[in-house]
Amino acid sequence: MLSRVADAIYWMSRYVERAENVARFVDVNLNLMLDTPVHHRSGWESLVLTTGDQKWFEAHYDRANSSNVGWFLTFDQSYPNSILSSLTAARQNARTVREVISREMWQQLNEFYLMVKEASRHPFSIEEMSEFYNRVKLMGIHYEGVTNATLSRGDAWSFARVGRHLERADKTSRILDVKYYLLLPTITEIGSTIDQMGWNALLNSASALQMYRQLYHTTTPQNVASFLLLNRQFPRSILYCVAEAQKSIHSITGTPLSGCANEAERFIGSIQAELNYTRIDVVMEVGLHEYIDKLQLALNDAGAAIADEFLAPSR
Repeated sequence: MLSRVADAIYWMSRYVERAENVARFVDVNLNLMLDTPVHHRSGWESLVLTTGDQKWFEAHYDRANSSNVGWFLTFDQSYPNSILSSLTAARQNARTVREVISREMWQQLNEFYLMVKEASRHPFSIEEMSEFYNRVKLMGIHYEGVTNATLSRGDAWSFARVGRHLERADKTSRILDVKYYLLLPTITEIGSTIDQMGWNALLNSASALQMYRQLYHTTTPQNVASFLLLNRQFPRSILYCVAEAQKSIHSITGTPLSGCANEAERFIGSIQAELNYTRIDVVMEVGLHEYIDKLQLALNDAGAAIADEFLAPSR
């Protein structure tokens, strides 16, 4: 497969996943803003900090209130990681490889883009956006389903899976980090109704609440972190995503999973080994925020190695 084709498919998949996960990301904060007392509604600035784009935001907005941050993450076309910008980029990449992807994928992606584009023309009120974010999440799931149902299991499918799972691992780590960086209650509120609502909102943002409750009867920080970091079966856990990305990379190269033929395989394999053998009590002792920071840097290194090994050099 030509590197430019691999590049377009990989980034098309990442951008669609990014749009879906930004909706999940904002939804964590929106649900808590609507469900908790007023003194818990000051997290929008911290939400910007968690994106890593605080300087960009401060250069374009006067303050981090709900309307500004909501627009910034959802419809701001000058911000490259907003939902609308991500879907615009995904559509542009898809257009260059229409002969490689299925017609159904192209149609679903167009419908997704047009739905978000149309919503951006309406008066914006973050308090009324919950239904919209749910639609974004569902359309992201539908796109993944169409891809799996209509694309042959060759290199195109593998590159799409690598992009989707690396993006999902990164965003799941950020969604999890929101709880500690943005929503951690005071000592007096730990275990309270407010605290439980926060953890439930976090799990719901990853569509994980029902599956979590099949394993755990109580909602605790350690159990939630274990489920979203280290569960081997839940499709949005970080370990699951990294393992699937590793399988896809090895499918492209033909290298056995037990081997390592390039830096991309080495980086992915090292992340999976770290997650395979870590214990959640050790993670919590080190500090979840610190652990996630290191994990995100490792995921960035893996993405850079994949780009160097397989993708178009111009990106």
